[in-house]
Amino acid sequence: MGSPPTEKGRFDREGPQHQVTITRTFAVGKYEVTRGEFAAFATATGYRAGDKCGVNTDPTNREQVPGRDWQTPGFRQSDRDPAVCISWDDATAYAAWLSRMSGHSYRLLSETEWEYVARAGTTTARYWGEGSDEACSYANVHDATGRQINGSPWQAHACDDGYAHTAPAGSFRPNAFGVYDMLGNVYEWVGDCWNEDYSGAPNDDRERTNGDCSHRVSRGGAWNSEPAVVRSAARFATPSGTHSDDVGFRVARDL
Repeated sequence: MGSPPTEKGRFDREGPQHQVTITRTFAVGKYEVTRGEFAAFATATGYRAGDKCGVNTDPTNREQVPGRDWQTPGFRQSDRDPAVCISWDDATAYAAWLSRMSGHSYRLLSETEWEYVARAGTTTARYWGEGSDEACSYANVHDATGRQINGSPWQAHACDDGYAHTAPAGSFRPNAFGVYDMLGNVYEWVGDCWNEDYSGAPNDDRERTNGDCSHRVSRGGAWNSEPAVVRSAARFATPSGTHSDDVGFRVARDL
């Protein structure tokens, strides 16, 4: 788990690289939770997922904008697109509802489980290899279309996936485990509290419940992410109550 010091684009928070053991038996969603699936939850429960969402008001300025939410993120989505403007609290509320409705135990992946699923047996920077230029066959990322439509000044992938914002679930190639969009499309919440690196991290698949629990870990990069962010080891701290138009989630089920 983590990245070697030689990996291009590496952040210090991805180390030290260490060995972990997956101990729990679990299933994982092939896709990120979609807008249609989150709508079913919100309709059934009357749940309200905030009335502000973080968006780029211009290419270099990101703000919490009133009136933006998972239903109106500021760009067009289908019910097959991943739900966005979802906080960590919203994601865990959805998993709890799904558990009650199904009789199964649903939750967010731990950070260890997330990286295990994302890598799908690989040790390269990305599950398709080391290079970022091949991303557009496997992931919805910041690329030629994104630069043209969104005007984002940061580095774009040297390819074109045809999407300026989110893409319907399953639009790109899966990894070797048959799981889609583990990199790109939307950042995914995991269960862990934030820690600045892996010092003192468990050597199994438990969530880290120590550290800064007002911030949770998000993984995988998104539709607006530059190459350094779209890597299997990249990890970020996000306030648990924050809504953002590039953050969603995926669920796991205990078996």
